[in-house]
Amino acid sequence: MTGKRTERVKAVSAMAMLTALAIVADIFLRIPNIGGFLTYEPKDVILTIGAFIFGPIPGLIMSLVVCTVEMITISTTGPIGLLMNFLASGVFVGVSSVIYYRKKTMARAIIGLVSASVAMIGVMLLWNYIMTPIYMGVPREAVLELFLPVLIPFNALKAGLNAALVLLLYKAVVTALRKSSLIPERESNDGANKKTNTVIVVVVSALAVATLLLVLLIFAKIL
Repeated sequence: MTGKRTERVKAVSAMAMLTALAIVADIFLRIPNIGGFLTYEPKDVILTIGAFIFGPIPGLIMSLVVCTVEMITISTTGPIGLLMNFLASGVFVGVSSVIYYRKKTMARAIIGLVSASVAMIGVMLLWNYIMTPIYMGVPREAVLELFLPVLIPFNALKAGLNAALVLLLYKAVVTALRKSSLIPERESNDGANKKTNTVIVVVVSALAVATLLLVLLIFAKIL
């Protein structure tokens, strides 16, 4: 029991450290005012690495903590900004880690990151269509006009860059955490984790299908 408690303490410590790094990246490495109102920050890279190591649920918790800290420190968009940030981070982190964490191979990491990128683009198109008119006071027709020239390229570039950085940095981060004895040499998934991840897969898949249908309807309106 003591050994398991020690492992949990080490895992929490590692997650706290990764969360702090994501907050630092969010605050100090951000590129604001892209397209007039969009911001790129590399926090999702660190959060996804954390989710790859510890699982989807810890990854989502870390994402919520980082987005909340952003809201109360540097964000000017309040709860709406928190919602949008958590949706973007949560979808990217959650989808990629659900696919990778069930069987940790390079192929599944790539599949997970590509799937997460597509899912994030779709979700952010939908929620920009819903929320941007509310907090920017512009008509939805103006948001639709930004889909092809601004929103799709920005989210595709953001997702692609984050995915590439995850693949580039993941092994180095895992090696550093193992050398620090914060994670074991070999990771294992117990039955409870697998059952939990199966539920997440079903929920995420249902949300992805619903989002895809809504995005298709929006594009049908554009065209």
